[in-house]
Amino acid sequence: MNAPLIDPFARPISYLRISVTDRCDFRCVYCMAEHMTFLPKAELLTLEELDRLCSTFVGLGVQKLRVTGGEPLVRRGILTFFRAMSRHLETGALQELTLTTNGSQLRRFARDLVDCGVRRVNVSLDTLDDAKFAAVTRWGRLPQVLDGIAAAKEAGLRVKINAVALKGFNEDEQFTLTDWCAREGHDLTWIEVMPMGDLGAEDRLDQYWPLRDLRDRYAARYTLADLAERTGGPARYVRLEETGQKIGFITPLTHNFCESCNRVRLTCTGELYMCLGQEDMADLRAPLRASPDDAALQAAIRAAIARKPKGHDFDYSRQAVAGQMSRHMSHTGG
Repeated sequence: MNAPLIDPFARPISYLRISVTDRCDFRCVYCMAEHMTFLPKAELLTLEELDRLCSTFVGLGVQKLRVTGGEPLVRRGILTFFRAMSRHLETGALQELTLTTNGSQLRRFARDLVDCGVRRVNVSLDTLDDAKFAAVTRWGRLPQVLDGIAAAKEAGLRVKINAVALKGFNEDEQFTLTDWCAREGHDLTWIEVMPMGDLGAEDRLDQYWPLRDLRDRYAARYTLADLAERTGGPARYVRLEETGQKIGFITPLTHNFCESCNRVRLTCTGELYMCLGQEDMADLRAPLRASPDDAALQAAIRAAIARKPKGHDFDYSRQAVAGQMSRHMSHTGG
């Protein structure tokens, strides 16, 4: 039962993204509806159950754990979970414990996260304009986020900025964000908007800015050097030779990254999604709660990995949205 997790296409599964809550203090327009109906808190796995689930995955060879949401830092008692996971860093079974956050709570939690063994964080930030930030997040406050990023830097956390490329919204900020990240010492990764959640096909097509266009703009201004570097996720990186900056591109639409996928996603209710862009999932909550013994849980995980598909079906060609997922990004985990 200790054999590593290998999917049907000979890809080792070494990376688990775990959503600890579907709740968030923002309402980003590409992630969720403005008036969301959140899960009843009674349906969420307890922090102890999340610990047991993640520990089981670590025992099966998962080496990287990314905590997501919603906004993970709004989950009550979340430091208890991070402290529990830090024991796997201490044994060497887990190589990296990290999180994706909107940055709003980093001033409160940055130093505690470092104490738990977190060394870098991804912060979602699509604009440096106050009014545009309020519009894209609906509820967000840019100064609070920038202060949180500063707190993370002060605490010694490496910060990577994730910016969703949105046509007609932040096209004019490509180099503004790039220059700001250069001054602050942050890496920057651009992400194509994905068809997650029922926001309407027209909205998705209106939002979609293919990253090949964005890369071409960089190439017109800088000398780009492709990097072989991977951080365990789907991003491809280039270095801007004139500045030495590292820029990442996550391109599920223009060039999918499925051939090297090493990831699965676990929701806060115990649903395991083997692919972000497919509806198939496995219920791990039932075997988790059925027995204090982990044998059934391990068997359920292995059965799920055996169903992992070759890739997703996202497609925006022909001015139509194909492969759209009914669930919002906040449900699966950002």
